Amino acid sequence: MKVFLLLSVLNGFLSVALGAFGAHGLEGKVSAKGLSQWEKAVDYQMFHTMALFVTGLLMSKIQTGLMTGAGWFFLVGIILFSGSLYIYAPTGIKTFAMITPVGGLFFLIGWILLGIAVVRYI
Repeated sequence: MKVFLLLSVLNGFLSVALGAFGAHGLEGKVSAKGLSQWEKAVDYQMFHTMALFVTGLLMSKIQTGLMTGAGWFFLVGIILFSGSLYIYAPTGIKTFAMITPVGGLFFLIGWILLGIAVVRYI
């Protein structure tokens, strides 16, 4: 529980910092498409930071491996999805763009696990 709460705090901080960097540090240095991809990375990181936070909170009420699995899938999804876009947006290296959907799949699995846990235990 505490691990996911702390990881969500760290990711929340990083989301805000990377969002500010994208808005102020990348403007004029990357294309409009690159900035849009950067913003998408920030948005999805923050959305799933909140999912990770809620998962951590719910673990005090629901103690099952489904919750732990959901938390790890959200975290790995953030790293793969947002991380790949953070690298792809300024570089344009297509290899990183191909990792992004894998991160999206991790997000989906995290949501499914969280949903199953909520339906079964609340």
